[in-house]
Amino acid sequence: MLRSADPQVWLQRPLGPPCIPLTSRSRPPRHSQSAAPLWCALHKPRLLLSQLWSASRPSNMAALPPGIRLLVSFDRNQWYKAFTLVLTFLLYTSFHLSRKPISIVKSELHKNCSPAGESATGLQSSVDCSWKPFDQRNYKQLLGAMDYSFLCAYAVGMYLSGIIGERLPIRLYLTVGMLSSGLFTCLFGLGYVYNIHSMRFYVFVQVANGLVQTTGWPSVVTCIGNWFGKGRRGLIMGLWNSHTSVGNILGSLIAGYWVSSNWGLSFIVPGLIIAAMGVVCFFFLIEHPNDLKSINPQSCSTGSSVKPMHRSGVNGHSMKYDTNVQGCDTELLLPRDSVCVPVQPVVVVKREAEPTPISFMGALRIPGVVEFSLCLLFAKLVSYTFLFWLPLYITKAAHLDAKKAGDLSTLFDVGGIVGGILAGVVSDKLGKRASTCAVMLLLAAPTLYGFSMISEFGLGPTVGMLLVCGGLVNGPYALITTAVSADLGTHKSLKGNARALSTVTAIIDGTGSVGAALGPLLAGVLSGGGWNQVFYMLMAADFLALLLLLRLVAKELSSSQSHPITAVQLKEH
Repeated sequence: MLRSADPQVWLQRPLGPPCIPLTSRSRPPRHSQSAAPLWCALHKPRLLLSQLWSASRPSNMAALPPGIRLLVSFDRNQWYKAFTLVLTFLLYTSFHLSRKPISIVKSELHKNCSPAGESATGLQSSVDCSWKPFDQRNYKQLLGAMDYSFLCAYAVGMYLSGIIGERLPIRLYLTVGMLSSGLFTCLFGLGYVYNIHSMRFYVFVQVANGLVQTTGWPSVVTCIGNWFGKGRRGLIMGLWNSHTSVGNILGSLIAGYWVSSNWGLSFIVPGLIIAAMGVVCFFFLIEHPNDLKSINPQSCSTGSSVKPMHRSGVNGHSMKYDTNVQGCDTELLLPRDSVCVPVQPVVVVKREAEPTPISFMGALRIPGVVEFSLCLLFAKLVSYTFLFWLPLYITKAAHLDAKKAGDLSTLFDVGGIVGGILAGVVSDKLGKRASTCAVMLLLAAPTLYGFSMISEFGLGPTVGMLLVCGGLVNGPYALITTAVSADLGTHKSLKGNARALSTVTAIIDGTGSVGAALGPLLAGVLSGGGWNQVFYMLMAADFLALLLLLRLVAKELSSSQSHPITAVQLKEH
């Protein structure tokens, strides 16, 4: 029975209530209540020895630290859940970290080096401080076209990415995408190292990078959807979705560190980071909880098993369940030769049939997909306009250098973290995803107008408005791309076919990426007539996003009046 020669190992194991067996071999039969006293008599020496050991235990021997007790209180599945949540958070943080440098470097690609007299008369001298070909009068249009090339390729590729991702292993698909993205991000920075001034080169790099970056979002959302149910999805994904803002903040700080001295490193360093995270993804990402069944211990289970049961699985295919009545598992913090402790019955899932991937039109027929996709188009238009143009706007409006403007722009992302978490918590509490987004969009439009007015009055008011705008703009964007996408990808009309999650996520985010491509392009065109026109465009986009959600909001309000919401779920509209 004992596998360790050290009495301290097995005598200190928790005895629990009196006469509770610790191994399957010594467990009394369940059908016999009279066997319990016999078992107690047989194991009474062990109880006495444990009491003697406790009495002779040195007084200076401390109990287990609270932190260790907390660690061992979680089972293995909870640890894998937490590990997957943190890993996917870091993976997609590196995606946004590699997208941010272009917005920081814009003010360095075209620097206002004209003397004060020439600037006042509207003349522009031929100076060498701007990076060709962005030293022309139409530099805003050129920078906008470079943003558009990346985002347009991202939008087109996103529709294909979800369909391809359903048919390939997520881990390999994501790894290849991250390594490729690291390569093209570094290529942009090498344009500075090798003194490349061809607009075609930079556009090509942006298009290629936009295509390979589409591998990220459907993959990580599908992985999270496989591991976490609907119970507190809004809160969990609200916290998890802060990777977008964290990546933007880190990207701004890294790019801003080198932007004035060597802007090539502002791209090369983030490129190396996302490539390194791609290697981490290859070695550690677990796509689905069912993938862990191949590493379950086999030699420690004893006893007989009941007849296999057949029932429908959560992924839309038939499952066969072999339930072991008796089994044991070994605690992670104990040596290999420690005693096996019986745990609850082990369920082994055998997959009998793979679910068929959903078609593109089939995904569009899911209730709510079209409305939320079009709403995200306008919400993401606003968010990505800030992402790509905010540092340049702060440079011109507040007259700051590129590094200070990049650091100040991170406050918008800090507000986005709070807004995403708040949107998730409120939607979980109320059970109304569309209504939560609508309220935040309604408040965002006048806030944008206030930001355009207050930013001219100094640094203090600008800081406060950046935080508020970030929360109201990124809150709906974060909620739709995470919790709403996961809800729709596991909608009850799919009958448990979780293979649809990647396609639904790609459709919603791909449609949003169309707006993300249009926003920076329109900002580059409209900014020539003044920044006020850009803010009018952003406010109009927020109102259009709100209008697209009105039918879903009315449906949610009417359904809540007919019966109270007791579970967090996206209702069929």
